[in-house]
Amino acid sequence: MKLNFPNVKGEKITLRQISDSDIKDIVEISFYDAIQAKTSAEARQMQAKIDEDCANGDSIHWCIVDNSTDKIVGTCGYYRGLKDGEGELGCILLPKYYGKGYMTDAMKLAIDYGLNTMRLKRIWAATSQQNSKAIQLLERLNFKKIADLDDNEIEYELSK
Repeated sequence: MKLNFPNVKGEKITLRQISDSDIKDIVEISFYDAIQAKTSAEARQMQAKIDEDCANGDSIHWCIVDNSTDKIVGTCGYYRGLKDGEGELGCILLPKYYGKGYMTDAMKLAIDYGLNTMRLKRIWAATSQQNSKAIQLLERLNFKKIADLDDNEIEYELSK
């Protein structure tokens, strides 16, 4: 499933493609294959891999932008399963924006886009058992715990 890169606009935030000029703002939350970037150069390399995955239809990765300030507050997207009509939804927020509702808004927009535009049959998410804020967010968004995974992770699935 190959797609043109979609921007998704909500009242408070917009989900949009990450540009090269955004890298400096997201180094601390740049990951690829569970490895965190330590420098802008590493984040740029990771973003190039992410962009390639998106171009191949394997994922979609947005930055989350505050509409009132035009500042990036985090990232979210679908990272696996798209070719099977499914998507693993993941997200990360810059620490200074915790507790302000950004991730709830971003996940709602991403879920709506996944279900209604991408026509995903299944959306799931995985997090560590210690990440109580992520667990609360997922449960607030109607995800249900479906499995305990290796490496102290748990898997949640969106219940329709």
